[in-house]
Amino acid sequence: MIPDRRRRARKRFEEEPDSHERWMVSYADFITLLFAFFVVMYALSSVNEGKYKILSGSLVSAFGRAQPAPVITGEAQVVPGLRHGSQQKTRSADSLRQEKEQMTAIARDILTVLSPLVDQGKVRVTQTSRGVNVEINASVLFAPGDARLANETVGALRAVAAVLKTDDHAIQVEGHTDSQPISNAQFPSNWELSAVRASSVVRLFIDSGVAEKRLTAVGYGPTRPMGSNDTADGRLRNRRVSVMILSGLPEEVTELPVM
Repeated sequence: MIPDRRRRARKRFEEEPDSHERWMVSYADFITLLFAFFVVMYALSSVNEGKYKILSGSLVSAFGRAQPAPVITGEAQVVPGLRHGSQQKTRSADSLRQEKEQMTAIARDILTVLSPLVDQGKVRVTQTSRGVNVEINASVLFAPGDARLANETVGALRAVAAVLKTDDHAIQVEGHTDSQPISNAQFPSNWELSAVRASSVVRLFIDSGVAEKRLTAVGYGPTRPMGSNDTADGRLRNRRVSVMILSGLPEEVTELPVM
């Protein structure tokens, strides 16, 4: 009796068909999640970028994606991180080009107002990566051993100030001397002489309308010679004041022709 009962139980167990539709549960869950994902993306299609980034970060963490999904914005499809770098490079190149053009325009304006002194070889204008350098022979501006501006050159410096006061670049005025020692009641060395000469030009620029915060006066004494201190011509070249309109262009030196 017991064996018959076991045979009937085994027969019923063997006759029960296997279920081949269990995958439908997982598939339905997946479709539900996918539908919810697209509903959320559609709802966010017109929101700001900040909210998108929050959602995108959550989705990246949830699905393990290495790259953020594209942002759909009207007609264009923008992939974050791709166009941004290209636009940055374009803006940087445009900024450098515009600044170089602006510095060249300043240099040419200064050449124009100082053309008589340029023709006489007493002023030299160059454009470098550092900016526009206006090199003025000290004999034009000062008496030997003195830091007071000569009256006949004040007009020329005011003309330079008129070009610079509408600009916004920083300006560094540098005083330079030759190596001949100087010692008098006013200037115990070339360092003091060069610094006060630079300050005299700065003071005139301020009086002519150039913003004070843009100006710096520097005295280099005899430490940056342009010529040999062993010759009269070299020493004459070394006694100078340089007005540097500062810029940040790549290294490049171009001496502009005389107008």
